[in-house]
Amino acid sequence: MKLYFARHGESEANVQQMFWDQPHGYGLTDRGREQARALADSLAGVGLVALYCSPILRAVQTAQIVGQRLNLTPEIEDALRERDVGILEGQKISTENISLCWRITQQWMVYDNHDVRFEGGESYNDIAARFMPFIGRLEGIYRDTEANVLLISHGQTLATMLPHLLSNVDWAFSSTHTFDGSFYATAELRDNAWVCLRWGEEIVME
Repeated sequence: MKLYFARHGESEANVQQMFWDQPHGYGLTDRGREQARALADSLAGVGLVALYCSPILRAVQTAQIVGQRLNLTPEIEDALRERDVGILEGQKISTENISLCWRITQQWMVYDNHDVRFEGGESYNDIAARFMPFIGRLEGIYRDTEANVLLISHGQTLATMLPHLLSNVDWAFSSTHTFDGSFYATAELRDNAWVCLRWGEEIVME
């Protein structure tokens, strides 16, 4: 089985530079819809059998565009939502709160302090506690098959969880190879370990 990880297209929250991870509001921009169509086109020959997405509107809209073009019905999956930044939710992005995000992410990814959390929000362990069991459920369904499954999520969830999941990707790689809304990373289950095959145009493993 293979998993295809993608980020939603550009959203109004991205353009307005806001922390917004509620299910409603701030959908895709015109550019975001173009990115979703480009993502669908790039996956047209893959033969996807299932499509899962975060419940946040920008991810749902991306999945709807992809699903319509590839004849797939998106399934909403809470495990794929963006990290909960707690007291920062709804705020404009600023130098100060970006610095806070970076310090917390460093605690997680550099110093392995996985219980550190955003005030009123999630820790690394909280995110892993929803993300990893979902991957396990997919393994239970598709293991030992040739199934290709697309997961549409969010930049920070993917940046922090894929190094947790993939045996050949670390934080140094994921933090410098950020997702946009039109490319995907491909992972394959080999000998009970997930390995990254491609990350955008970059071949990670043959």
